Parts: sequence; structure tokens; C-alpha cells
Amino acid sequence: MTALADATLEQVDALAALTEMLVEVERTISSLQAARDGILAVGSRLALEVAEQAEHPDQGEMSARTVAAEFAAALRVSDRTVQRRMADAVWVVERFPMVWEAQGAGRISAAHARVVCEAGEHLDDAASRDAYATQMIVFAETESPARVGRMARRVAERFQARSIEERHLDAREKRAVWVKDVGDGMAQLGVLGPSALVHGVFDRLTQMAEAMQEPESPEPEPPEPESPVPDRRTIAQLRADLALDLLLTGAPVGHDGSEGPLAAIRGTVSITVPVMTLIAGDATPAELNGRTPIDPVTARRFAGAASGWDRILTHPITGTVLAVDRYRPGSDLRRHLRARDQRCRFPTCGYPSTDCDIDHHRDAVLGGSTDESNLGHLCRRHHVLKHHSPWTVEPLGGGLYAWTSPTGKVYIDRPPPQNTVTFTEDPEVAPF
Repeated sequence: MTALADATLEQVDALAALTEMLVEVERTISSLQAARDGILAVGSRLALEVAEQAEHPDQGEMSARTVAAEFAAALRVSDRTVQRRMADAVWVVERFPMVWEAQGAGRISAAHARVVCEAGEHLDDAASRDAYATQMIVFAETESPARVGRMARRVAERFQARSIEERHLDAREKRAVWVKDVGDGMAQLGVLGPSALVHGVFDRLTQMAEAMQEPESPEPEPPEPESPVPDRRTIAQLRADLALDLLLTGAPVGHDGSEGPLAAIRGTVSITVPVMTLIAGDATPAELNGRTPIDPVTARRFAGAASGWDRILTHPITGTVLAVDRYRPGSDLRRHLRARDQRCRFPTCGYPSTDCDIDHHRDAVLGGSTDESNLGHLCRRHHVLKHHSPWTVEPLGGGLYAWTSPTGKVYIDRPPPQNTVTFTEDPEVAPF
């Protein structure tokens, strides 16, 4: 049976019409994405103009943060994300205007534009970039982004004025490590580094994994009555387990000795888990760093090994934090704020409270009180933004904060709900 061999003429015509509609929709989406980049680039230019007029010593960084925060609060997304998009938009619009215009006209998609710009990233001469873009736009109009990317890297080399060694030194400056939560108690750990080192790490993990899977050589003695259970993990699973084991327990010998200060550092996480999950085996998930759920088995394992716990007392119906105490002495107020806030209290920010500063919303030197009604967690970025931009914050009580943007818009930030069990009042049950 051949696919669509039995389709009627009307069905074939319908498929053709759908295909044309899909192409037009994709062109419209690409054009709108280019228009969005233009708006973001103009916003970045506006911030730079303000900084230049006032001769800001930070060369417009705080102005850019302020504009990004304005955009982000209105869009309900992270201002860090918006500022990255602004920088990317400026880079494309100003360095590759022909590519941006081709995307705006619907000739190429955003994916095509991205691979063309990335491959030509290190073309410093404007004339070379334009010549490169002219050649690649024509090719991109008839090929997929994957094929365009391969060709773009080849063509870009013809216009490179700098050697691969020089460009590699620049690229090394971007090396980084990041974490991305993916759900179901799992997260991804990404590493960007020199190719030789990253491939070497992967090869070593592969060799270790394969060695663990290899059966032991036969011994002349009779086998034991009970042979050990074979390791049934896949190579991919073994690579992951070995990498995490090495990162959590290994000493960074290239930067520190086996007994040095770096080797003594241990990874820490903050886990919130309902007490019934610990005591009665309730299935309510725990939360890691106030951001992502983890399974109760893992939570109980961590709780059993913890040197101390913070106990968060919550209202049984509303879930509001009532009090925080600890079995060991400590700062009750700090623990209360950390339990209440869980993250940075700027709208849209998700930085965990463990990585934030505790800020007096009304400065202590101006009479602001040091209590939970005037304190809240702010990451360093938004702590600086609060003090060095027109953004202002006002406590409303109950952990609510009203942020006012430079354009006068007000955004209410509420403390995130606690990972706790609440009960619903039954109106049919008479009170005691």
C-alpha cells in the first residue's frame, strides 16, 4: 500500500492548500520575530543614549537593566532573559542588517538567520560580513537550517581575517556551566568549554562506563554460590552516574590539592518537604531550592542525612507561613524570610533565596525597621537595580510587595505558595 495513493483529487488539493497556508504562516512568524528584534534593539539603543547623555560610568549597563526590567515586567518574563534578547537583537540588527532584513521580509526563517549569524560571528569587517551574508541568504532561501549551518561555517572561513587560534582564544572566554530543570525531579547540567577537553571528558566517562559493563575474567576457582547481580545500567546511564559522582566527590587537582580549601567544599541544596511525607510516606512531592519537584524517596534520603532542619509552620487552610524554628540555634528571622520568600522578590525573577541578599525595602539608615515586614530577598542584580534605577518597591503587608517601574506601572509580587498540605473547611461541620 502506497501512502496517499488512494487520496481523492479534492484531498490532494486540500493538502496543497494546507501546505501553502503553513508556508505563509511561517513567513509571517519569521517577520514578526524580526520586528520584535527591532523593537528590542531600539530599546537597547534608548538605554545607551540615556547613559551617554548623563555620562554614566557603567557605559549604560544600569540603563539597559532598567529598560529590560520594564519590558520584562510587562511581558511577565525574566528581565535577565529580556536583556539577553536585547543584546542578541542589537548584535543581529547592527552587525548583520541584511540577514535581519531578509528575515523581516519572510525570505528566511529565524532559524536560518541564527545559524548564518553564528557562523559569521567573528567576521570583524563590515564589508566581509555583507559579502558573506549576501551569499548565504541566497543559499538559505532553498535549504534547511542544518544544511545552511554547515555551508555557512565553510563560507565564513573564506572571509575570516583572523586565525582559528585567535578566534579560539576569544571563544574560550565564553566557557560556562549551567543548570536547566526538565521536570520529574530531573535536571540537565550543561558545560561549554574547549572541544579537546570536553571530548576528552566524554571519552573518559565512556571508557569508565564500558569498563563497568565488561564481565570479569573467569577465575580458576569454583564460582561463589551466589554470583553478584550484574550491572544493567546502559552506557548513557553509567556516564551520567559517573560524572555526577566525580563532580560531587572528586578533588579539583588542577586548581587545588587533595587537602586544599576547594577540596573541602561540598555541594548543598535546600529541600522543602511536608512532614507527612517524611513520617507517613505521603506521596506529596518535595521541592528542591523552591524551584523543582523531587520524589519523596529522594527527599527522605536527604532528610535522613541532614545535620539540621528548618521547621516551617504553615496555616492548615491558606498555607501562609506562621513561624519558623529549628532544632539547633540560629537566626529565626533569616530562616523565616528564606522560608517565606523562597526566591528573589523582584517580579518574574526565579533566583533561589539561598543565592540572594536580604534587603531593607526602606533603608535602615532612613528609619526602616529590621523585621519581616520590611525585609525581603533580592538577588544581587535586582538589589543593585532597586538602589540605582527609578524602580521602587513598597511593602503591602503579608509578604506582598508593590514594584513601580520607571514608566509608573505597578507590579505586585506575592510570596510563592509553600510546598505544604492544606485542608478545605467543610461548611456542613459545626464548629467546636
